[in-house]
Amino acid sequence: MGGFFGLASKIDAVNDVFFGTDYHSHLGTKRGGMVAYSEEKGFQRAIHSIENSPFRTKFEDDIESMEGNLCIGCISDTDPQPILLRSKLGVYAVCTVGIINNDDEIRNEIMSDHLQSFEVMSSGKVNWSTVAGALIAQKDSFEEGIRYMQEKVKGTLSLMILTENGIICARDKDGRLPIVIGRRYDGWCCSFESFAFQKLGYETYRELLPGEIVKLTPSGCEVLSEGHTDMNICTFLWTYYGYPNSVYEGVTVETMRTRNGEIMAQTEIANGTLPDVDYVCGIPDSGTPHAIGYANGSHIPFARPFIKYTPTWPRSFMPQNQKMRNQVAKMKLIPVHELIEGKRLLFVDDSIVRGTQMRETVEFLYENGAKEVHMRSACPPIMYGCKYLNFSRSTSELDLIARKIIFEREGEEGSAYIKDYADRNTERGKFLRDEICRRLRLTSLEFQSLEGTVKAVGLPEEKLCTYCWNGKE
Repeated sequence: MGGFFGLASKIDAVNDVFFGTDYHSHLGTKRGGMVAYSEEKGFQRAIHSIENSPFRTKFEDDIESMEGNLCIGCISDTDPQPILLRSKLGVYAVCTVGIINNDDEIRNEIMSDHLQSFEVMSSGKVNWSTVAGALIAQKDSFEEGIRYMQEKVKGTLSLMILTENGIICARDKDGRLPIVIGRRYDGWCCSFESFAFQKLGYETYRELLPGEIVKLTPSGCEVLSEGHTDMNICTFLWTYYGYPNSVYEGVTVETMRTRNGEIMAQTEIANGTLPDVDYVCGIPDSGTPHAIGYANGSHIPFARPFIKYTPTWPRSFMPQNQKMRNQVAKMKLIPVHELIEGKRLLFVDDSIVRGTQMRETVEFLYENGAKEVHMRSACPPIMYGCKYLNFSRSTSELDLIARKIIFEREGEEGSAYIKDYADRNTERGKFLRDEICRRLRLTSLEFQSLEGTVKAVGLPEEKLCTYCWNGKE
């Protein structure tokens, strides 16, 4: 995934962008970047790896020398960015969030028509922001170029462009990702996350529409190209990605998650499948509010039988060595023995993707004396690798535990019965749940239904992207 923050201000913008970008650190773990512009210093850029330390610690020194009333910053889980480009449109910086699935096709077309070369990273891959910038440069204005880029890209791409006289923001044409505009008496900002600017004294102006393009200057927000109301916003923003106090399309993440857990519990009560357990618990961190909602809806006490120790290793995948990463992941889980030994526990997690991490967690609980471990997934079984964002992207859909089990049972023909496997009331659905229980050593397992997930969000289903669950494009 990734996130970005930009500010056009009547005063120096660097400090606010530093803090606003840092508030997107939950969305990416690979690269962070900032670019500022001032007439005296021109474009100033800093990019750092954030795999082994947080964004804030890497950029504290940079912001001391950077200056300008125009500035953008980004957190990226893919490419180093923002990038600096020079074309007939001038000199400008570009950063993007999303993925381009047809980047090879686009590069070959551009190179064939314009004899253009592309700088490649050490991996041999071309930076997606470079691809976007090359498409935009084919036209005579940023507005026209961005619209052209939006039509050519297959996937999802939202972007910010920093020019010498403003910041241009464009939301992806399908609205799978959010962009919100904020304002303060001395400037205008754009952000992936709405809460990122509220602590800085900005108030929400409005969210961009899908496909909309705007230009921010210190004195205002100008619409360059109108958006539209057809939207397919990613439902995982609420289920998993979003920070608890994030708001997308008027729906707060924490509120959705709590409501989602309540709906799951109410459904189980109605079906007569609510298990007899001592505590309802959440898999930290994103599973916790779902579990609180489940506890509220079932009237079963909520408890935290294990705690993640994060002060020294906030991310289990930080170390470069895989053996060390596995050890850190294990070291982070600290049991509360009184809440585990001899207890029947029901856990709620945001999702079940490959099942590897969940298997380790379940084994950890049994090793510490748990009597039963029940699991509830806060969303339906993931059946398709995401082709619009980076969530559940795999080299093969057989990496997904649900698809792997279906394939092992029915081969390629099993893909015709995915809807049956997602439904707990069918023979295939019961088999899937029983088999995952067997493999992960669970006492029982259930998934939130698609209908329940949509109800928890509160938006019409046609406005939500649900591809990873039902393959609907």
